[in-house]
Amino acid sequence: MTLYLKELTPFAQGGNRQCFVHPDNPNRCIKVRRPDFTLEDCRRKKGFPKNLKPLSSFDDNLEEFKVITNLHKMIGGDLFSHIYQCFGFVKTDLGAGLETELVLDDDGRISLSLKQYIWEYGYSDACKKAVADLIGFWEHNLIPSRDILTHNVLVQQGAHQDIKRLVVIDGLGSASAIPFQIFPAFVKKRAVSNKVERFKYRIDEFVAKCESGKAPSKVGMLNYR
Repeated sequence: MTLYLKELTPFAQGGNRQCFVHPDNPNRCIKVRRPDFTLEDCRRKKGFPKNLKPLSSFDDNLEEFKVITNLHKMIGGDLFSHIYQCFGFVKTDLGAGLETELVLDDDGRISLSLKQYIWEYGYSDACKKAVADLIGFWEHNLIPSRDILTHNVLVQQGAHQDIKRLVVIDGLGSASAIPFQIFPAFVKKRAVSNKVERFKYRIDEFVAKCESGKAPSKVGMLNYR
């Protein structure tokens, strides 16, 4: 069965992919590549020697599916406290789509990204605690990831706008050509620590820009809510 997405409006768009609500299941998300940014475009954007890698290595959907599947085998159900569930691939009129959990607030609305949440509500103590919980989970489980970006983290809110959890929805997996799991523990700890420190720096930098009144880009902001 083919899912028809071309006539639908994506609810969000990142650097490489668009996100649609599953047309037959409002609790699922379909992630597809942006039609204006192909795998070839992604490879061309990289410098030597990364531009020599096969096209499949630039497929974010494929990489995330593999990483989440492997992490689930190692960590179990606790993985989904801070990482979205992944259900495999479906055929769409925009190419192969990755079907995932659609992270929703208790009122049924799609959860805001951390970027949009901070812009709209500020960096509250509750948000700082949620970030600390996410970082603790990341470091304890040594989650391999690229840079953790504020527009790739969702803030799931409860019935009274309390923060239930933060969920990472993009950027999983190591950019290294060497599989992350074969590195010794101290190397993995250092790599994860570096990603976490950069994440904290990005948040502080973004908060400063928000407080100065500088509006953020549209990347990772919901197109509708």
